[in-house]
Amino acid sequence: MRPSTLSILFVFLALLSGQPALAATEALEKELRVAASIGDTETLERLLDQGASVNAANEFGKTALMMAIEGDNLETVALLLARGADVNARTVAGCSAITFAAENGHIGITALLIERGANVHDRTRAGWDPLMIASRYGIADMVEQLLYRGADPKASDKDGRTALMQAGERGHSAVVELLIKAKADLEARDKDGATALVIAASRGQMKVVETLLANGANANATDSQGATALVWAVGEGRAEVVEVLLAHGADPNRQDADGVSALMEAVSTHHNELIGTLMEHGVDPALRDRKGRTAIDIATQKGNDEAAGLIAGR
Repeated sequence: MRPSTLSILFVFLALLSGQPALAATEALEKELRVAASIGDTETLERLLDQGASVNAANEFGKTALMMAIEGDNLETVALLLARGADVNARTVAGCSAITFAAENGHIGITALLIERGANVHDRTRAGWDPLMIASRYGIADMVEQLLYRGADPKASDKDGRTALMQAGERGHSAVVELLIKAKADLEARDKDGATALVIAASRGQMKVVETLLANGANANATDSQGATALVWAVGEGRAEVVEVLLAHGADPNRQDADGVSALMEAVSTHHNELIGTLMEHGVDPALRDRKGRTAIDIATQKGNDEAAGLIAGR
């Protein structure tokens, strides 16, 4: 078999260096990674037969296997694994073959990697495991696969975010349901003390909010500042989420660490359309914040005359 033009070029450049043997090997390994990235299995086999290391990595720690995964080349991945590729090698950033597969949504490759011994608990430097990544991108089939293979739905990243929080924040309700079925912790908290419900409510993910509440999530859970999902939803103007939370028992009079209630938040953020809803659910307009202000006082200070009138019943 005649060598490729690319191979001849790499070797020629290598011979120009002061260390021809080492440089020639490095050239072969660089070509190996290029071939893997484009799924050129014929060239891969030739290079491996010529002595290129299947696990040689570039300056970022990325191997031919990882590059083949990014290109969604299942045949190439299978070849590299058969020729001894390290399924659990890691990049400088802590990524592994399976985290690359999860991030790119390659379900078939993920299955193959797991069969060949890939660690489903591997983490990137940010603390993301494959389940968190697949949940973040809403890849339900992969989430189901990873859970079946023993992935931990209660694990969290360096910010305390679980797979459930990742899925909930982005509105992937089907993934949320899978994680709940797998016993994900509904009341786990991230570094800011927020639960999956608080996060989903603040993002306006109504379907996720409904799913979490239907499965027993605490409607009155607070973050580290004492703010509930209702306060967050009001502050972001998430009218439908506000209705759902109130229907599931969210307390409209719960105040945060600064004494701010849902009504005060509506006034401060000029979401006046929510005032009537809150009033219908028994909100107390006489509550005072830590500065001693009622919702009407805040409305007056903010120049929100419409809110003051709505609260006063005018």
